[in-house]
Amino acid sequence: MTRVSNDVQEIEISVMSSLTMIFRDPVYVLIFVIYLFVSSYQLTMFALALLPVSGWLIGRVSRTLRTSSLVSQQYLGQLLSVVEETLSGLRIIKGFNAEKKMKAQFGATNENYAKIFKRVIRKYYLASPLSEFLSTIVIIVLLYIGGMLALKGEAHMSPDRLIAYLIIFSQIIQPVKNITTSWFSIQKGMASIDRVDQILEAEEKITEKENALPVKEFNDSIEFKGIWYAYENEPVLKDINLLIKKGQTVAVVGKSGAGKSTMADLMPRFIDPDKGSILIDGIDIRELRIADLRDLMGIVSQQPILFNTSFAENIAFGIDNPEMENVVNAARIAHAHDFIMETEKCYENSVGEGGNKLSGGQRQRISIARAIMANPPILILDEATSSLDTESERFVQDAIIKLMENRTSIVIAHRLSTIQHADMIVVIDEGRIVEKGTHEELLKIKDGYYAKLYSFQAI
Repeated sequence: MTRVSNDVQEIEISVMSSLTMIFRDPVYVLIFVIYLFVSSYQLTMFALALLPVSGWLIGRVSRTLRTSSLVSQQYLGQLLSVVEETLSGLRIIKGFNAEKKMKAQFGATNENYAKIFKRVIRKYYLASPLSEFLSTIVIIVLLYIGGMLALKGEAHMSPDRLIAYLIIFSQIIQPVKNITTSWFSIQKGMASIDRVDQILEAEEKITEKENALPVKEFNDSIEFKGIWYAYENEPVLKDINLLIKKGQTVAVVGKSGAGKSTMADLMPRFIDPDKGSILIDGIDIRELRIADLRDLMGIVSQQPILFNTSFAENIAFGIDNPEMENVVNAARIAHAHDFIMETEKCYENSVGEGGNKLSGGQRQRISIARAIMANPPILILDEATSSLDTESERFVQDAIIKLMENRTSIVIAHRLSTIQHADMIVVIDEGRIVEKGTHEELLKIKDGYYAKLYSFQAI
């Protein structure tokens, strides 16, 4: 957030300063210097001889400004992060009496930011008085030398010409001061450009091939062929082979960390496998257009993500010019229509930031209504009911069953009671498929992994 707002503003200020420096002030300086050379090349040469000393002093001050500005922006990012975490986790902070801890954390981060920010501002505002001071020193020296020449009766330097010379030289001070200030501003802006560039030039890990194939419908099957995937060299999926026929409901079960959600993330290409391929109707998904591929899929996650807009806009998210009749119909199927109508503005009522005006079950039903509205042929349910109470789960489960009608569904679940109707249950343990079959078939396997999980949950 700091890079998007504060750093971009720093770049804007830097650009305006550099434009002024490039197009206006150097022209003034050039005109005045030409006049000074014509008036007295001796004095002018002497003044120019003092310039390297001035440049060295200004350079010494500005050299560390870019590094200090970079550190300052990083500390500002940390400060905003602490504020965001404190506000979003306020209930936990109060519940554990951790107000002093968070206040101390904010204080320490704020102190670090204040120190480095003071250093940056001190250097930045030092530019103008430093250039004025050095210019004044040069004027004093020129007045002394020019006065000596005038008193000696040098032909090219009379008292009136000396006064004119000094007046013109004093006019150089302001544009030179502007150039110096602009240079310092550019150094500050360069630090922000470095930070923004890290985002703009970040490597795109999921890329679309040139001349990628369009895909508008799903006709036959989804196939995982020899899929391997690792997080930081730690294999999460190991040689996954699975065929899902159109219209099937396939449930994926296993303990936490077994690789279930990773399987779900591979299908819409949120990540790509290290080895192996996923085929839709016999075509590797890496050969397809990413937007078309994701249009085929609807995703309902464990933590429903809602936006701070109305019910209608959340349900019709991603659809241009939606029909209100379709929005209402989707809400009815998801068992969301009744509680939406109880709000003040009905479908135009805001759900709050992240849906904070709704209960967990209500948020999940809006998420399901969104998937119904998108009407995808492939449905991915990632533990959609695991965080709900029994009553909310019953409503959501009924909505999910309606959602899965006539669709190919991949259901990731912890609660085995919610997936007994699945056409095929896939059991994953430590990244490998260890069992496959229907609920009844898997229960018959003596000492089977699924049977053991089911017995635990039955207890």
